[in-house]
Amino acid sequence: MSEPTTKERILEAAEEIMIEKSFHSVGLNEILKAVNVPKGSFYHHFDSKEHFGVELLKHYSESASARMRQLLLSSEPEPNPRARLLTFYESGIACFLESGGKCSCLIVKLASEVASFSESMREVLAQGQRERSGITEQALREGIEKKTIAPVPDPAMTAQLINSLWMGALLEAVLARSAEPLRQALDHIANTLVPAP
Repeated sequence: MSEPTTKERILEAAEEIMIEKSFHSVGLNEILKAVNVPKGSFYHHFDSKEHFGVELLKHYSESASARMRQLLLSSEPEPNPRARLLTFYESGIACFLESGGKCSCLIVKLASEVASFSESMREVLAQGQRERSGITEQALREGIEKKTIAPVPDPAMTAQLINSLWMGALLEAVLARSAEPLRQALDHIANTLVPAP
């Protein structure tokens, strides 16, 4: 595996810092200090902090979608699409608990903060959500085809609603400092994606 580029190092360091803080509270110097690069290197890769934000969200969103694709659309090691979907959300609960009840998803963390001031950042977030709903839909359709999930009237809408439910439950869980909203969401998802008769 090749060494990460300076741009990738900046983006990865920023992800970690912004998970703890927020987009507006993190200064350029803090990010550059974390990767030990000069300010000129930042402006070589990014025209502005907003452009940096767009690239940061693209980088994170692409990584999140790739991970989701790997977990939900690969029949290795789990051939049952319904089990893959439920395990995916169970792992989200485990991640939430490991983080001590804090939001460990940069998309959820920054969505409301940046969407109101940057149309380009909002569009990256919206595109990522559409992509991840599409991945959920593919897994759902596979489950219906393999008869591990009972048919639903509109798989695309069901997938979108599942993803919206999970995102809302994560926000609720962060506010409550409790995994209970995530467990309730998972129960609802399991009851929506009932096994085929």
